[in-house]
Amino acid sequence: MTDTRVPVGVATGIGSWPGTDPRMAAEIVVGELPGLPHLVELPARGVGADLIGRAAALLVDMPLDTSTTGYRLAQRPGAATRAARDFLARDLDALEEAWELAGLRGSNRPVKVQAVGPLTLAAHTELFGGHRVLTDRGALRDVTESLAEGVANHVAEAARRLGSPIVVQFDEPSLPAVLAGSLPGVSILQSPPALPEPEALDLVQRAVGTVGVPTTIHCCAPDLPWNLLRRSGATMIGFDVSTLRTADLDGVGRLLDDGVDLGLGLVPTASDPVPGWRDLAEPATRLLDRLGFPREYLASRVAVTPACGLTGASLDRARDVLRGAAELTRAFADGADPDARR
Repeated sequence: MTDTRVPVGVATGIGSWPGTDPRMAAEIVVGELPGLPHLVELPARGVGADLIGRAAALLVDMPLDTSTTGYRLAQRPGAATRAARDFLARDLDALEEAWELAGLRGSNRPVKVQAVGPLTLAAHTELFGGHRVLTDRGALRDVTESLAEGVANHVAEAARRLGSPIVVQFDEPSLPAVLAGSLPGVSILQSPPALPEPEALDLVQRAVGTVGVPTTIHCCAPDLPWNLLRRSGATMIGFDVSTLRTADLDGVGRLLDDGVDLGLGLVPTASDPVPGWRDLAEPATRLLDRLGFPREYLASRVAVTPACGLTGASLDRARDVLRGAAELTRAFADGADPDARR
């Protein structure tokens, strides 16, 4: 891949999408997100289709199966792993078909694929005995390496089938809880302890380094560990702008100072109708103004995304959210001023 970073000045999705029809989803995403379409996840299909379940299709030599509380490492591939692999194959088929119909094969237009990050995966996957993978340092390292190898294989397959460069998004919604030690355990006395930040950083860096393509890390939870994210090796960090507090500003500013771009979650997923571009732009312009960076960064250092995933939205709402994101990036590219008289 010739570019060394995740595309900026574009709109893209987070990953999850409503419904169960991968072909319809692929057609909408390719049509509405010309700058950076993504391979969607369709959790409504059930086991093997959600964020953690998709990992069952990616992990190398570490099968997952279901337990009474979620997913668990297994001795051999079971129904959950088979379902996850089938869902992923269908999703790739659908995206490849939409890509061909749009005449984009060989266009060098990038595509984003998503995977759960290693820390969130370890936080929501159990060992054979029922404890979280997060509680076993050896298992945590093994799961990280298996996931990273699987995502690298996934990238190679997607690039071959689409004839396009691929970028990766690691989703880490549980990252703050992992570092804070606030995840529940199998009993009140067996909650996973906080993972020290240096260990967490090492695992994230291993995953990012192994995939071998530009990577973004996304988390729409509050209290993000900005120092860890800045040093992760990802070229972009994505977050929900509405979660930012004054204490977060220094961390965001250091990302930009160090050349790390921003994936700004600016389009609310539950607003009806989706606000116009001026209202959507206001949190972004206010953020850059407070940080002292030029508003031109909105076109040169920022990608626009929904605030978070779209699983719970209606299909029409999800489409409108993507259109709102795309409209906003066009306004940023044109240098439109949301503060000008309406």
